[in-house]
Amino acid sequence: MKETSKHELDRMDRNILRALQKDGRLANADLAKMVNASAATCHRRTQRLFDEGYIASVRAQIAPATVGLGALVMVGVVLDRSTPESFAEFEKAVGAMKEVLDCNLVAGDFDYLLKIRVRDMAGFNLLHGKQLIALPGVRQIRTFFVLKEVKDNAPLPF
Repeated sequence: MKETSKHELDRMDRNILRALQKDGRLANADLAKMVNASAATCHRRTQRLFDEGYIASVRAQIAPATVGLGALVMVGVVLDRSTPESFAEFEKAVGAMKEVLDCNLVAGDFDYLLKIRVRDMAGFNLLHGKQLIALPGVRQIRTFFVLKEVKDNAPLPF
């Protein structure tokens, strides 16, 4: 991301962002029609939204079951110490785990909430026994198997 000051979003910027959240593969010409702008204007606006960091990335959302990762597991983690060093050590270790899709430091009953994708319950059992319980500073792990994904990765409501 370039070091650029952010401008105030206007209606066209918001419409571009909403459209790209729904379909990141939109051709610039199609996007321009949707937001009622010329292709050149739309391209300039979209590029500025990238440059200013409003758009972090564009990527494909893979259907997990099609690649053998049909089980979604949410894991609450409590660390044995609440120090910057223990948090950093834990975060570094979790960052290296490909199965962990999201890791969030939270307030409440847990220190962290992890979103994990695995093939099945046996796959999670293996991951739990070999990696999760061995993460640095872990005192307690609470596991929640997702039975149904009701809403996932929804567009931002702006």
